[in-house]
Amino acid sequence: MIKLEGISKSYRIAKRQAGLRQAAKALFHRDYTTVHALKDLSFSIQPGEIVGYIGPNGAGKSTTIKIMSGILVPDAGNCTIIGYTPWKDRARYVHNIGVVFGQRSQLWWDVPVIESFELLKDIYKIPYPDFNASLDLLIETLNLQDIVHAPVRQLSLGQRMRCEMAASLLHSPQILFLDEPTIGLDAVSKIAVRQFIKTINQEKGVTVILTTHDMNDIEALADRVLLIGKGSLLYDGRLEELRKHFGTQKTITADYKTAQQPFIIPGADLLSWSPERAVVSVDTANTNTSDVIMELSRQVDLTDISIDAKPIEETIVQLYKEYQI
Repeated sequence: MIKLEGISKSYRIAKRQAGLRQAAKALFHRDYTTVHALKDLSFSIQPGEIVGYIGPNGAGKSTTIKIMSGILVPDAGNCTIIGYTPWKDRARYVHNIGVVFGQRSQLWWDVPVIESFELLKDIYKIPYPDFNASLDLLIETLNLQDIVHAPVRQLSLGQRMRCEMAASLLHSPQILFLDEPTIGLDAVSKIAVRQFIKTINQEKGVTVILTTHDMNDIEALADRVLLIGKGSLLYDGRLEELRKHFGTQKTITADYKTAQQPFIIPGADLLSWSPERAVVSVDTANTNTSDVIMELSRQVDLTDISIDAKPIEETIVQLYKEYQI
């Protein structure tokens, strides 16, 4: 469905130092530096996948999304999406995709949301029966009943992002590109957006490409992860494989009746201790958590125990460090 082969993109950026003299000099002669946003990038995505596209700031994520959505033309390489080359067949191609940029809006600021939806209907030439059916479904699913007649400028960020999501799906696209869709949202709005993305993927088979710095979004939605760094693809695999490779560290919190002094557990590191509670760290690649729990129960009278895996953010940080990005 989506196939990128050897995509490269560079930008020339003008440089000058501060000051009036330097500004006058730049009128006649400018120095430029070349930034290689993407370098020989290749990957493919199958229909119905939700793919997390991650990497640090400046890695090339947004540039990739803009190329795949037809906004930018690459310097080299091929990109074929559902039979189209995005920047060559843009007029026909955009009928099949939806795009949401967390820091950009496709809604008109001073008019009610419903009027923006009506305008998008005309732009995409959506027949009235199809438009009304999609609109009713999106209003109900995204809970827009109370805000669809309000001007965009009067909406909160979370409300606006839900409307942006609806606007990108009015024409029933096959592919949805999401670039930081939950940026700045509160917890309730994030959960609502995540649940909606899951719903359209499962019920309508919409393919979703998600770029975000919120690793909880990736953990909640994506099974597959693409890691980009310095313009190159560094990792392509399942999220579960990342956990197995980097997430072998687990934390065991044990509550017990009383202990007179800190204890030693073979194969575990004691992180904190008190007469009623201890926290130990275990590397499951070398030690079974069951062995540690058995040893704990032998040394103290346990009343409660919990096991926590390493947060996904720490796993991704380790991945960045391994690839030195």
